Amino acid sequence: RATMSSSDNVAAGEKTRWPEVVGLCAEEAKKIILADKPDADIIVLPVGTPVTKDFRPERVRVFVHDTPSIG
Repeated sequence: RATMSSSDNVAAGEKTRWPEVVGLCAEEAKKIILADKPDADIIVLPVGTPVTKDFRPERVRVFVHDTPSIG
C-alpha cells in the first residue's frame, strides 16, 4: 500500500502530491501519477527507507508498506 512524500520545493503550478493513491498498490499508484505527470521518474521504496534530500522535480517517491510478491 502506497504512502506519500514530496519535497518542500515545488515547481510553480505542478502537481506534487497524490493523496488519492494512498492505500493503492504501487502499480496502480504509478498509473495515476503518470497520468498527471508523464515525465515522472517514479521510485518505489519500502516505508522507512533513507532517501537523499536533493530536489529533482521529475522524481516521485512512492513508499509502500507491503513488499509486492512476484509470481
